[in-house]
Amino acid sequence: MEKTLSKKSLVNVLGVVYVHTKTSDGGDLYLTRFAEPYEEHFDITNWYEKNWFDEHKIRLKGTSSVYRLPTKEVKGKSLDLVVKNCRVGEDVPLDTHTLEEFCDAEFNSPWEEFSLVTEMRENTYGPKEMRVNTQRPMAIYVPPEKMQFWQSGRSREKINRIRAKHPGIDLDILKQYKLIYEWIKGKNLIEVFELINVDSTELVSHLKKINYMGIGDLNKKGYLVADMKPEHIIISEENTERIKEIGSAQDIDAPRKQTELLYQLLNDGKYSVIDYELLSRTPEHEDAVKSSRRHSYLDDQLNRFTPTPLPTHLSYKEIFGVPYIYGHAESTGGRLWVVGKNAHLFDYFLPERWRKTPSIRLSFSKEVFYTITKDNIHLVWKTSRVGEMHNIEENGSYNPKIRQFGINSPFEEFALSYELNRTGIPCVYVRAIYMTGSAKIEPSTDMRRYESHKSILDPEGNPILQENHNYITIRGYYNGPDQWVAEHSDALYTPIDLYKATYRGIIDGAECQKLLDEVKEKLKNAGYNGSLLKTNDLLLAIDDKGDIMKNSSGKPEVIICNFELIWKIPS
Repeated sequence: MEKTLSKKSLVNVLGVVYVHTKTSDGGDLYLTRFAEPYEEHFDITNWYEKNWFDEHKIRLKGTSSVYRLPTKEVKGKSLDLVVKNCRVGEDVPLDTHTLEEFCDAEFNSPWEEFSLVTEMRENTYGPKEMRVNTQRPMAIYVPPEKMQFWQSGRSREKINRIRAKHPGIDLDILKQYKLIYEWIKGKNLIEVFELINVDSTELVSHLKKINYMGIGDLNKKGYLVADMKPEHIIISEENTERIKEIGSAQDIDAPRKQTELLYQLLNDGKYSVIDYELLSRTPEHEDAVKSSRRHSYLDDQLNRFTPTPLPTHLSYKEIFGVPYIYGHAESTGGRLWVVGKNAHLFDYFLPERWRKTPSIRLSFSKEVFYTITKDNIHLVWKTSRVGEMHNIEENGSYNPKIRQFGINSPFEEFALSYELNRTGIPCVYVRAIYMTGSAKIEPSTDMRRYESHKSILDPEGNPILQENHNYITIRGYYNGPDQWVAEHSDALYTPIDLYKATYRGIIDGAECQKLLDEVKEKLKNAGYNGSLLKTNDLLLAIDDKGDIMKNSSGKPEVIICNFELIWKIPS
């Protein structure tokens, strides 16, 4: 392979900062702060070159694709690494007992895994005097090629389930991710006990006891590993040698002394835990993190239009009068525009925070879903229909206005919400626009929006609207005005559209029609055509007593939640 110099950039994914470069084979390499001083060692020609990799890799016992691998020498130094394939999207092979306890266990994405390991190393949760020692997370390498389904080892059922839940954003699971850790010099518990002369019954007893000790220590620090086993507990080379020396002495009591030393090391925390693909937080820790992040999120949303310093991997861009923080979604190769000028908000909308969380479909005819993210944030996301030629309404009738004006782009939708809120016409809060990294499967048939947007470029010089990608709009799940929500942790409002409110008897049919007509009239007076709005495009907010949120005039506050078919009236 020919070495090439590549432009470096800093990216922050889930709180971990990486140096990102394109590799000579067209792949992507993300170096953590631990690997950055050894950047040349991680050039793929120095570890992933085929002949070197095949000749020097050592498959670790009990694994199918985890290897110990030395790098080539660079300036007289070689690094010992552990290289493993990320198994995100695959079925988790747990035994029956473990499966009952961790029925929702899923393999972490590479970004989630490195984030959790980094968090655990920072020792911010649980007793400060305790520390869980880990391998140092060094790098993530993403080869340029995509796998076929049959190559991936990922179940078709799981892929189909993800596709059904998250249209347009699932194909990134066909990428291969290689996680690279630093090798810890030492032996795992199984190997350590090979140095201690105990019978099989004692061995099993010790291994179970020590494994539970490790699980207990992890729990105290706020973490779980769904498949924790003795092979995941490492005793350092130095301490392994001490155990070996005791066994070498001609002492009938050596096994007892060896096991006592081993237990002492474990009680003192002098061991390391490896294998983090099923690492997660305990429920208590997860709740604490979610609560903290949700409160931080609400504060940041209140101040979303107050500029914050921009890290180098993010940019500022204004589109149709709406300010955005722009950056890459590194896990999928997508792009993300987050409304506002507050860079702290960017990470909350990365796809790995909401793409795998349970969701509820809100529409029979459109891809609109409600979810609670991993940060305990209530969001609604919708696959944009921009580029589709819709001239038939849901009831099958023909409407020439849809063909005449077309479906708005996500950026036009957000501009409408932004401007209407400013003019006093209540709308849901728009939060972010996500462009998928994977190619759009179905071709666009209405090219007008792509033509009208082609001169509007992102900070990297690409058109913001690209016909070969899907776009997903993310808005807040309306539970009250932002200021009010930030001041109330419970008893929030619940949104319900006019159609359902009528069906449930909260309002009658006459009031429903009156509220719809009033919104259309307000839009017309403000210079907008909202004639195609329907009752399920408008929301009421209901409190915990069943009362409707009122505006300053004492009338029901009606909130617009769909902007696809609202158009500015030409002057």
